[in-house]
Amino acid sequence: MSLVAFAMNGLLAVLLIAALAFGWRLERRLKALRDSHEGFAKAVKDLDQAAARAEQGLADLRAATDEAAETLAVRIERAQALAAQLDERIGRPAPAPRSDREPPPVRGRREPEPAQSAAERRLKAEDFERLLDREARLPPGARPILGAPAAPQETPRSRARIDDDLFDGPGEPPRPGSSSRARR
Repeated sequence: MSLVAFAMNGLLAVLLIAALAFGWRLERRLKALRDSHEGFAKAVKDLDQAAARAEQGLADLRAATDEAAETLAVRIERAQALAAQLDERIGRPAPAPRSDREPPPVRGRREPEPAQSAAERRLKAEDFERLLDREARLPPGARPILGAPAAPQETPRSRARIDDDLFDGPGEPPRPGSSSRARR
């Protein structure tokens, strides 16, 4: 073999080794690209599922909003009807005043029987003095005002009942076992 043939075979061997090295590097890069492509495909699939869940959530939210709007509209209508009733009741004229002859009713006291005469119905001086002494012993806030009805004491529970009645229709009695605050 000649030196030229030997040099050409050596050059060819070096080029083949270089091609093998480039092929091996290219194969590693292609493998990394395939792996990233699989990861990208998985990420796209997860994103698609998340978008489908978000669409379902939006549909559920729209349905809940529509239901809440309908419920609120019904409650507003009931409140307006009750407000109109209240205005009507407030606007009514006051009952006619009592005659001067008829004394205002006193709480806790029985009406005299009709068989008694006017003289028997009058208080004796001692009875009147006992009544004044008893009133003087009462604290200032506990003294009853004559002619004014005693206002019932308002508690948080009675206030809640009043608030619940605002949303019940005028002809609808509350249903047993139901609560207006149960649905939220």
